Amino acid sequence: MEKSQSLISIIVPIFRQEKHIQDYLKILESVLISHYLNYEIICVIDGFVDKSFQKAKAYKSSRVRVLGYDQNMGKGYAVRYGMTQAKGQIIGFVDGGHDVKYSSIPLALEHMKWYRADIIIGSKRHAASKVIYPWQRRILSWGYQMGVKVLFGINVRDTQVGMKFFRKEVIQKVLPRLLIKNFAFDIEMLAVANHLGFHKIYEFPIEINLEFAGGSIATANFFKTAWNMMWDTLAVFYRLHITHYYNRPV
Repeated sequence: MEKSQSLISIIVPIFRQEKHIQDYLKILESVLISHYLNYEIICVIDGFVDKSFQKAKAYKSSRVRVLGYDQNMGKGYAVRYGMTQAKGQIIGFVDGGHDVKYSSIPLALEHMKWYRADIIIGSKRHAASKVIYPWQRRILSWGYQMGVKVLFGINVRDTQVGMKFFRKEVIQKVLPRLLIKNFAFDIEMLAVANHLGFHKIYEFPIEINLEFAGGSIATANFFKTAWNMMWDTLAVFYRLHITHYYNRPV
């Protein structure tokens, strides 16, 4: 099989992963190498709060760049920070925790070619997805996606999986307009892209194992996150349809 000539940039946001970051990078690279992909990995350490930066820098690969900054700014900020440094014709991000299996990436890129997509997103609701997912999150996720469809008219079944790929042109047009640093940054990217005319947004199957860590604290944190996501989502709708903030020249 010949190596793809198109460079793929993959952003990996990392927060408090000093024990596992090298393993995640190794697994990610093994998937990309085994499928003969032309790639760069941009690992963004979201705050120097542990030894994640030092551990990532110690990982030996000419195709991995490690970036970071002092304060924790949120996953959305980390992804956008990495995207500003990306050189690829296709630019995407994957979660640093490996809950979404990296083995889905080659299939995502194939789907992007098949559909000639602007954006391709991982979906728990794709018929071919393999999902381990708590019932509480299934219910809230379903409700959230119904709200997203009504508010933004994006015809996909799942917007929150931490694996998405974009054509470079989409990133160039969308990135300067974005505001959200943490919660609901995914939907802001998709809503603004759709608003700017990038309507070819499709889903691909993923394998995900996402279970609660256990206990009332984990449950409470999840519901707090869900509330914050909904608040940020409504803020995107307000800026998109009321103030028309995203229409401004950049």
